[in-house]
Amino acid sequence: MSLQDITGNFRNLEKETQLIIGRKPILDALSSGKELDKVLVINSLRGEFEVKLRQLSKQHNFTIQRVPQEKLDKISKNENHQGIVAYVSALLYFDFNDLLPQLVKSKKDPLILILDGIEDVRNMGAIARSAYAFDVDVIVTMMKGNARINDIAIKTSAGGLLNIPVCRQENLSDTYSLLSENGIPIIASSLQTDAVLQDMELSGGLAVVIGSEESGISKITSDYADFKFKIAQSTNMESLNVSVATGIILHHIYDQRNAK
Repeated sequence: MSLQDITGNFRNLEKETQLIIGRKPILDALSSGKELDKVLVINSLRGEFEVKLRQLSKQHNFTIQRVPQEKLDKISKNENHQGIVAYVSALLYFDFNDLLPQLVKSKKDPLILILDGIEDVRNMGAIARSAYAFDVDVIVTMMKGNARINDIAIKTSAGGLLNIPVCRQENLSDTYSLLSENGIPIIASSLQTDAVLQDMELSGGLAVVIGSEESGISKITSDYADFKFKIAQSTNMESLNVSVATGIILHHIYDQRNAK
């Protein structure tokens, strides 16, 4: 069984970035099965509707962000937003809890890419482009802390985000626990180590974690990682752009696995 058999034909799932304005339209969108990426609500929102919205966010996996009224006015172009606007997801996301066990059964050496704090949408897209070029099976992003996958990220990915299953997780600890349960080692790119990528044995299933452009991997990733590494380079520059570094890492894994 191939990954395509597991996920079905998910090409061309890109939708135009869509904004939904007002309480009833947003509730209707959720009822009709639309996936919401993020919901912005006015800072002062309280009461029954706010409680219901928080319940729906857990049920449908979207984030809620409180913002000033001025921001909602600007985004909605002064339409009657009733204190709430929502962004429809630009992708259809897969459930990592369901996908990972099937992937482990169907493929000898699955390669999973986990994004831990990638905040720039163009970096997100460039990373996905490299992931597609070097046979990554699944990309995992977080509901909070990573850039929203929008039309800019999709365009920058040159098809990567439309051809690799993308999973959106609520938190890293559950993600890492699931990987451990399925026997997938977690390796993380970090400048805070002496171990170098070029010395590593990279066969078998792997989950590769790429950290923030500014601060690197989070503490929880550092705690969970089975191994941390850095890219061997000259002293001319302290660090590489995160999308360039990811391309080098994924190419090295691809090259090692496909060496004759």
